[in-house]
Amino acid sequence: MSMYGFPPYVPVAQRRAQARRHAAKAAKKGEVFTPVELCGRTISSTFWGKAWCTNLESYSDFENRLPRGRTYVRNGSVVDLKVSPGTIKALVSGSSLYSVTIKIKNIPTPQWKKLSAKCAGGIDSLVELLQGKFSSAVMQIMSDHKTGLFPAPKEIEMKCSCPDWATMCKHCAAVLYGVGARLDDKPELLFVLRGVDHHDLLNVKTTLPTTTTKSAKVLSEDSVANIFGIELDTPAEPPAPAAQASSARTRKKKLERKRRGVRRK
Repeated sequence: MSMYGFPPYVPVAQRRAQARRHAAKAAKKGEVFTPVELCGRTISSTFWGKAWCTNLESYSDFENRLPRGRTYVRNGSVVDLKVSPGTIKALVSGSSLYSVTIKIKNIPTPQWKKLSAKCAGGIDSLVELLQGKFSSAVMQIMSDHKTGLFPAPKEIEMKCSCPDWATMCKHCAAVLYGVGARLDDKPELLFVLRGVDHHDLLNVKTTLPTTTTKSAKVLSEDSVANIFGIELDTPAEPPAPAAQASSARTRKKKLERKRRGVRRK
């Protein structure tokens, strides 16, 4: 224990070895660790990951602790990170293995409805939404500090098992940066975390026809014959009205002649 009451510094290699041993023990119990693994020094590379980190760094409440958090997430100290509705749970390897729980409030329903309405018509597909491929206007709406999708400091509650008394210790900071890295691969987790449905942002309009004409439902005989390669018998056309009247007069004359012949006999 140091003179300030904190555990002595542990080298990164030793921390990683400690984390691997803990992960192996957890695996034997059926637990699965999902560590934050970065490719290079960049924490995030996509719109959602970068926007999360930019939002995190924009608040003065966090600025003193963030640098150590960046160091920790870059050296692989976040050995497990899981996101669920309103909650982030993680394990961070430091002088010991510390448990971190971060609670983030859901977006209020009125705020979410307004945000969705502002984005109406700006996002055409789920793929575009998750890839962050939309206009700068939509990006600004999403990233707005007061009405956007990302949480403000007052909406974040942090707890760590380490002895640091600060609201945000370096382990919590590392976990929050870890969320930014995780959003590169799973941007939908941001919506899960804020308790909203990302489908509400899509510009999907399904219009069904109100009336359907008979010709739209029934194929003509020529069409049926062409599709199935068959010949259809053509029914005889009914006689015209004039022809029907002529035929009736003829039958009447024959009947009268027949009657006359019977009388003569």
